[in-house]
Amino acid sequence: MAMKTKLNKPEIPQYVLNDFRHLHREEADTSSFGYSNLAPEKKIAGLEIYSSEGLRPAVGPLKSDFYRISITLRGSVDVQLGLEQFKHRPGTLSFTFPGQVFSKSNISADTFGYYILFNADFLQEIIPADKVSEEFPFFDYAGVPFIQLAETEITAVADFCAKINEELQHHRPGCGKAIRMYLYLLLLEVKRSYVAQQLHLTATDTRTTYLVPRFKKLVSQHFLSKKRVADYAALLGVTPNHLNRTVKDVTGRTASDAIADMLVQEAKAVLRYTDTSVAEISYQLNFSDPAGFNRFFREQTGQTPLAFRKNA
Repeated sequence: MAMKTKLNKPEIPQYVLNDFRHLHREEADTSSFGYSNLAPEKKIAGLEIYSSEGLRPAVGPLKSDFYRISITLRGSVDVQLGLEQFKHRPGTLSFTFPGQVFSKSNISADTFGYYILFNADFLQEIIPADKVSEEFPFFDYAGVPFIQLAETEITAVADFCAKINEELQHHRPGCGKAIRMYLYLLLLEVKRSYVAQQLHLTATDTRTTYLVPRFKKLVSQHFLSKKRVADYAALLGVTPNHLNRTVKDVTGRTASDAIADMLVQEAKAVLRYTDTSVAEISYQLNFSDPAGFNRFFREQTGQTPLAFRKNA
């Protein structure tokens, strides 16, 4: 009997920097900060920076293969990074890294801020690409991707954004190196506050307060390959019953619900931004068959995958 050939499993799609603008910027954007309407010859490869003027009212859920910094100076924005949900307010920064699912919504009318996108090797002259998350832990699954800065700190960050923009607009000799240095100094300013707030200690903290955030980070990292609560309990060094009880006490939902939420986010991203068939998506997400994926998606969202795609 002939053996059935197993197809190579495709990667879940991720957006690259030079094919991302249409997803987050209004087509009629007339703003002049950073890369908005910047002459092509002034652009620096591997980087983009914008103000929130011209930003679409909602972004994602989606994935990218670059780093992203979101800076809020005024107003409020809801941000979801993996399973973690945050409310931006003045002085808030959040960080995403390659492969992470993220989304933005409920952007208030008075919101203003900046965001910076850069490829992993953009700072190569200053720090190796494989050391970025080690030096700046807010770019790592184990780190805290959301930080509130004091007024003097957020002012310093905004000043670095202004300096980067000035270099782009004037495009003087050495502007590429200057921009890299300003970006590195911006990240260093944030890291100093991160350490001062002791956020770097949460990755190994075993108290109940930190168990649920660590669980959510692990789910965001491993949800395609680990779908049992016991898998995460083993990674965290606790029993499945303890993990379930703690997650339920803190969130009101079970640990299994959290794993399902992450799968739904991934499914929505693929349904919204690609034309991948439902059958292929079920395979990508490690469901045994399309019928099982359809049933799961409907139970979680109240609609079929095709209905979601049509209305997205």
